[in-house]
Order: sequence, then structure tokens, then C-alpha cells
Amino acid sequence: MSRRQKTVKKRSSQEPQSDSRRALLTYLKGILASLNPTERLIAQCVLADPEKVVISSIAEMKESCGASVGSIVGFCRRLDFTGFAEFKIALARDLAQSGLPAGHLEPNGSLFQKVFHFHAQSLVETLQVNNQDTFETVAQTLGKARHVAFYSIGLSHPVAYTASCKLMLIGVQASAHFDSHIQLISATQLRPGDVAFGISCSGTTRETVHCMEVAKSKGATTICLTNAMNSPITERSDLSLFATPSEINYFQAPLASRITQLAVIDALFVFLAMKHKNKTAGLLQQSGEELLKRRLA
Repeated sequence: MSRRQKTVKKRSSQEPQSDSRRALLTYLKGILASLNPTERLIAQCVLADPEKVVISSIAEMKESCGASVGSIVGFCRRLDFTGFAEFKIALARDLAQSGLPAGHLEPNGSLFQKVFHFHAQSLVETLQVNNQDTFETVAQTLGKARHVAFYSIGLSHPVAYTASCKLMLIGVQASAHFDSHIQLISATQLRPGDVAFGISCSGTTRETVHCMEVAKSKGATTICLTNAMNSPITERSDLSLFATPSEINYFQAPLASRITQLAVIDALFVFLAMKHKNKTAGLLQQSGEELLKRRLA
């Protein structure tokens, strides 16, 4: 068993699926924020032009990224490759299997086409980085919870609110307070059997991470949905799910997170709804009948 496999086995709830070499570029984007400056420089060079890296020698790679040969080898070993040659083989395999230039919008086409292409690619990457077993464990944990409290602020809060509404539709008690102070009060009142679900694009949102810390100290199970692997929120979470990895900035955040976060929430909702079909059908019919009375004739 390789070092990478051992790490995944040890921290299966915190890492993407164990065959993440198949999605090497996606994985690199996911851990970018947690790399040291030199490693990030190398990773950015790879992400900027992976096709060029595949045909480059280590000396040419050194020239391109400005890092030393030793740093490049160390970077490859951090990813559990024996060296630069094995890293290039995995990168070539990744490019061949994706069939698309990595990480970029299509150069041709209208702005609208580029945005839709970006979303489509983001959904594929989200599917690649999530462990199926972890996904099912999260869904089952939500289904058994006494109460699910969602914690998020800013652009992630609408996703949390949507998630709480969807769970309520199928009989799972859930809440998503808007005010960060009320969220913190809510976290202090959780106990074993409850679930604290934090959603943060960057994984470093102070208010959200703090709520997760408090909830965990009270015995609640902690789950997170984030775009950043190896981030503070994953360290406070028993189970982690990932939206498409991205180096977060204010322009990218809405594109990188909203659609893929909602897709993960929808997948959890459908999983639970299908697992308890009879109960779900009854609850949805009951809610639907009442909601129909709100419509204009």
C-alpha cells in the first residue's frame, strides 16, 4: 500500500476519493491553498499549462516555475510520487482521461457558452473529488439526526438555507439562521445526536469554523461542504464533502461554489428521499396539498 493510499485510508472523511490520481489536476486545485509558497508556485505552473509539463524535463520545469530541482522532487513526493517522471505519467493519464484542456474555459464561443462550460466542468470535478462511501455516510447521518443545524455566511448562506428547507420537506428537522451571533448560540445548544453542517467556499470563514468548533465540543457530529481541501473547516469536521476545488477570489467564488454546492445538497436530498420513499411521498403530498392553497386561482 502506497503512502498516498495509507493517508486516504487514515483520513477517508477528509480527503477526496482514493483514486484521486485519476483527477490529479482537480486534486491540485483542491489543496492549492494549503501548500507552502514554493509548492504553490510549482502547482500553479502545472495548472497553467499541464500539457507543457508532460513534455518538459525537470530542468525545463525548474526554468518555468523558478523552483529548485529539489523542491520539484519534494513536491512530487508530497503527492506520493517517487519523482518527477512518475508525476508526469500520472499527469498525462489525467489529461488523456479528461479529454479536455485542464481547468480553463473554452477559448471560443460566447461569454454565455463559457459560463455554462465552466459550470459543467465544475460539476464533473465535484463528482471526481467526493468519496462515494463518505457521501453515503453523510446522507445516513443526516437522516438519523435529531436536528441538523447549518452554519454559513455570505454567498454560502443561500445554499445552507436551501439545504435546510429540502431536509424539512422530507421530515428531517433542520435550521439555518442568518445572523452569525444566533448561529453561535445555536451551536452552544447542540448535543450528541445532533449534526452541525458548515458550508464555506474558502474553508476559512472565521464565524463558520468557530460554530463548528463549539458544536463539536458539545458532542454534535460535524459535517462540512467546502471548495478547499485541507482547510480549517475540514480539520473541525468528522465528515467532509467537497465542491469543485478552486483558488478562491471574489470573482471566482460565485462560479466555483454555488452550482456545485447546490448539486451536492440535491444529491444528498435525493439519496434520503429514495431511501425512505414511502415516508417521503407522504410528506411531499401533504406539503403539496397545503401549498397549492397558496396559489392564485
